[in-house]
Amino acid sequence: MLRRTALALGMAAVLGLLGAPASTADVAPFPVLALPFEAGQQVYSAGIHSDDGGTGVKNAIDFSPADRTVRAPLAGTVHLQHCPGGDWVTVDHAGGWRTGYYHLEGIAVTDGEHVEAGTVLGSTGNALPCGGSSTGAHVHFTLWTVSGAAEPVDGKTIGGWRFTAGAEQYAGTATHLADNAVTQLPGRFRAKL
Repeated sequence: MLRRTALALGMAAVLGLLGAPASTADVAPFPVLALPFEAGQQVYSAGIHSDDGGTGVKNAIDFSPADRTVRAPLAGTVHLQHCPGGDWVTVDHAGGWRTGYYHLEGIAVTDGEHVEAGTVLGSTGNALPCGGSSTGAHVHFTLWTVSGAAEPVDGKTIGGWRFTAGAEQYAGTATHLADNAVTQLPGRFRAKL
């Protein structure tokens, strides 16, 4: 079972790498993203939370798909973020959006590489290149603008699922829009289309 991801030290370093927030006028409407893994499989999510798991914008969600494979949810350009303990992945998408993938092991992409939706980025894991903690292989999936501004997961539709943040960190719901099936987070769901 996944334990809360504490990334306070690492995320402080990351925010320095990602830059200062831009105005919302510089960013297109939220894009149509797939889930960051192949649909049709069982997935565990530890819920919606902030990057450090304690304070700030709830812009992250932990996913642990059964096949352990993390994929790009939309075409974009890969950027490897370098930390003392190794690398982790971000992907810049059209319209000023960025997605992040922390804890990956076996990173399968290179810095500057263009990827299409569905391209394998790596495997879920417990890697801590910038610090933090992790129990149980997963991906810490994060939403930002390319300027580094945190984008709340709350109310976003990703892969046909609308995610709603809970009052507490690591809580919320995932609602499958095709049939209105609701999964309480943390929890397991089948990632159907």
